[in-house]
Amino acid sequence: MTPADHYKKLAAQLQAKARVEESPDLRAEWNHLARSYLRLAEQAERNHRTDSRYEPILGRGRGDLGGEPA
Repeated sequence: MTPADHYKKLAAQLQAKARVEESPDLRAEWNHLARSYLRLAEQAERNHRTDSRYEPILGRGRGDLGGEPA
C-alpha cells in the first residue's frame, strides 16, 4: 500500500465516523480531519511522481565531501 493509499483509507474511515456522529461539532471535526488526510494523499501522489533519486557523494576521508583538496 502506498502512502497515498494509506491516507485515503484513513480519510474514508474518518468520513464514516462523521456520518454516524450525532454532535454537529464533532462531525465537522471528523470531516475536517478527513479532508486533511485527502490533502496528504494528494501531496504523497505528487511527491511520488516527482521522486528524485540522489546518488551519495562518496568522499575519500572522514568529513570529506569528495571535492577538491583544501
